[in-house]
Amino acid sequence: MLSAKSLFQEIIDNDESFRLFCSIAASGETQGGWENARIAALVPEAERALAPKITRHGADEDKHGRIFNALMKKRGLTPVEIPPETDYTMLLEKNGIGLTHDKLKRDEPLTVQDIVTYLSHSRVTEQRAADQMVMLRKDFGDHPEIGKAVRMISDDEDNHLAYCHEELLRFARAGHGRTIQRTLRECALAEAGVYRDVSLAVMAHMGRILGWPGPKAALLATGIRAMYAYERTVGWRRMVSLTMPERRDALGGPATAAPGYA
Repeated sequence: MLSAKSLFQEIIDNDESFRLFCSIAASGETQGGWENARIAALVPEAERALAPKITRHGADEDKHGRIFNALMKKRGLTPVEIPPETDYTMLLEKNGIGLTHDKLKRDEPLTVQDIVTYLSHSRVTEQRAADQMVMLRKDFGDHPEIGKAVRMISDDEDNHLAYCHEELLRFARAGHGRTIQRTLRECALAEAGVYRDVSLAVMAHMGRILGWPGPKAALLATGIRAMYAYERTVGWRRMVSLTMPERRDALGGPATAAPGYA
């Protein structure tokens, strides 16, 4: 039976597909760590109290990158250069999601509007990450090789999402509500397209490595496109709602350690 669990089991059971999966994940997390570190350094004076939380966010992302690299190392594998069409973070930037690297490389303070944009985009991408980790935690949270890593990363992603909700609601109360809602909607629709394209590219590469027959590969591609159609029509609304989280001040302390991984 074709299911998300069976597909991922195939990927982790094969060294080459596992290597590609971990390399893609590590690259994205490491890039996210750099971006958050730069944003924290450039936070405008009016929002300096937010800098430690952004720093914590970046430190978590760096930790996740190290965890994926450690998973490869335990198998005696080394990271592989990831195909550009699978680079989620790069494609997000190309589609106008997030603050540009050109802006982040300058030593010029960001504006409050930049921070609102960053948080809005993070709310969407962190929802995606949290949802993916919920699925992996359900099916592989007790897996002897990757279960501990999945649980650690899932907890962090839940914290990141809670932080985005809480801070965006604070900015909405300060008068940025309409801007937030417009930015969230634009980002959600654009991100859905990027996620579709990256998912198709990743599955194509996995299919070649694992020797999937044509009908199986075609069925997977159809499923990915169907999910995109759903997200474009209805699903995007879940990515833009804001509710006060149960986890308050979720990034208010130092980043948690990952003993045995990073």
